[in-house]
Amino acid sequence: MNRKLELEIIFENNDFLVLNKPAGIIVHPTKYEQKKTLIQALLKYLPSISKVGEPSRPGIVHRLDKDVSGLMVVAKNNYFYNYLVSEFKKRKVKKKYIALVYGHPKEKKGIVETSIGWSKKGKIVAREIAIKLKKKARTEYKVKKEYKDFTLLEVSPLSGRTHQIRVHMAYLGTPIVGDKIYKFKNHPLLLNRLFLHCAYIGFWQPDGKFREFYSPLPSELETFLKKMK
Repeated sequence: MNRKLELEIIFENNDFLVLNKPAGIIVHPTKYEQKKTLIQALLKYLPSISKVGEPSRPGIVHRLDKDVSGLMVVAKNNYFYNYLVSEFKKRKVKKKYIALVYGHPKEKKGIVETSIGWSKKGKIVAREIAIKLKKKARTEYKVKKEYKDFTLLEVSPLSGRTHQIRVHMAYLGTPIVGDKIYKFKNHPLLLNRLFLHCAYIGFWQPDGKFREFYSPLPSELETFLKKMK
């Protein structure tokens, strides 16, 4: 990976920080990537975070896929870490993504609700049968803008499953542009990343104050949209 790993922190206080994760960066080390991860950058920026949460993913209360960009909240102490973990489990944290999908959903807005699990081929799928470890997942979407062959959506996950938005968009027949795993065979790749960006996150603090954070589309995604106009 040649991308220079730098943190883009948009807010920080004593309890947490909010950052913009770029596409192409994984959150925590895997057997395939050990060094250039978000966690390595966080540990360099704030060594004390090593004592927050799980040792393998310090401070991390949620994550984004490698090729997804956008907002992430990172806890800076164990009190706030446990608080945020609880808020995520109770689905009290609000997130909104911007996604460009192939084609057009049949409805302008709606909620996708179906099981997500592992198929016999080891791929995450959305079906009601023939799934290992299936779990219900819900995703809300609404159309922001329609193009000739694509649709720009605002998407909100109402549950937290692996690849949930990507799987549900494919389930609708409108996979996300740039998705190598879930796009259909007749769809050109077009992008070397997912057109999926976490543009909004909001949550209540323990003191009762609601915090909201916004992130505009990265320049490469804005440029891609402008080419379609």
